[in-house]
Amino acid sequence: MSGILARPADGTTPSDRAYPMTRDLTCPLAPPPGLHTARAESPVGRVRIWNGTTPWLITRHADQRALLVDPRVSNDDHEPGFPYVNAHRAAIAHATPPLITNTDAPEHTRLRRMVNAPFLVKRIEAMRPAIQKIVDDLIDTMLDGPKPADLLTALALPVPSLVIAELLGVPYADHDFFQSNSNLVLDSDASADEARRASGALTGYLDTLLGEKLTAPGEDVLSGMGRRVTAGEMTRTEAVHMGVAMLIAGHETTATMISLGTLALLQHPDQLALLRDDDDPRTVAGAVDELLRYLTIVQTGVRRVAKEDISIGDQVIRAGDGIIFDLAAANWDPEAFPEADRLDLRRPARTHQAFGYGPHQCLGQSLARLELQVVYGTLYRRVPTLTLAAPLDQLAFDHTGTTYGVRCLPVTW
Repeated sequence: MSGILARPADGTTPSDRAYPMTRDLTCPLAPPPGLHTARAESPVGRVRIWNGTTPWLITRHADQRALLVDPRVSNDDHEPGFPYVNAHRAAIAHATPPLITNTDAPEHTRLRRMVNAPFLVKRIEAMRPAIQKIVDDLIDTMLDGPKPADLLTALALPVPSLVIAELLGVPYADHDFFQSNSNLVLDSDASADEARRASGALTGYLDTLLGEKLTAPGEDVLSGMGRRVTAGEMTRTEAVHMGVAMLIAGHETTATMISLGTLALLQHPDQLALLRDDDDPRTVAGAVDELLRYLTIVQTGVRRVAKEDISIGDQVIRAGDGIIFDLAAANWDPEAFPEADRLDLRRPARTHQAFGYGPHQCLGQSLARLELQVVYGTLYRRVPTLTLAAPLDQLAFDHTGTTYGVRCLPVTW
């Protein structure tokens, strides 16, 4: 994150503020303090990223909501000026075909339509009994095992991995393979070659599975995409890469939220008591949204590029300028959420930005919410004496991926 910066083409002063920003590890659940300074001093301002370029950083909740629905703001990561997270993400991007994660309308609309149905709220809600059984079985196993236990491996990772494997039609027996390769794809410390090999391994794996679904389809999402391929509605390459994207996104973020959300609640026993003692589904649902807002685990921001000049506030974002939307800055914006630095499970937090906003808002948000509702609504009632088995300052936090979380969460009861 160093180097001599030239003045941006639009004449604005290059920023010395590097992005992503460094967290204060004495307050590990809060966003980096630099984000609050940026929002107060220059809510639409330049930051410096890994390759020396200076995209715009958008930190206010209202500004993010305005720009993320603006058709002049592009999600196409093949466009010059797109602010890649790191070098290996840039290398992967240029080898990745059009997907819902890197296209704009109308192509994005077409591709999203191909996979939208299984993630509709009504379809997802029908999975609640099956997810409840998964969670209960995993808690049973944890309670029968040794103490302390690592909540990450006992519950947080298996729940979303089992669910996304079942939904996609991927054998859960292969979870070590797809978790390890997913982590490499997302790891900012991995080399470009490591990331390419991991991405290639996942692509090859999903292509083989899709081939099997083409000849013997089931009722899973991958089989559904296979039928689309057979009908000529999407290509095999599109289906494979879509499957890879869903497999990665379907377990990593929710696993992080289960473990980090539990840590946050254990650090706020009054809020934990509210959740544990009130089994109203509306209370649990509200708690999930507040925890999503408060923790905002995506730490690399939502990345876009301007297709045309855009005036916002007293700044002009020029065509070809990169734009980064820091979701944590928006979710801790006091104009949107008074006393935003306080975890308050009674707060109406549904307008948070944890899943992004606009046409590219997370496809799997209903599934993530359901998984978190079941876990948060079950774990603390079934294990009311759950407590952290190590001091907070001895926990290892993961700063290397797209999301921020704990590497291990030792708990006892």
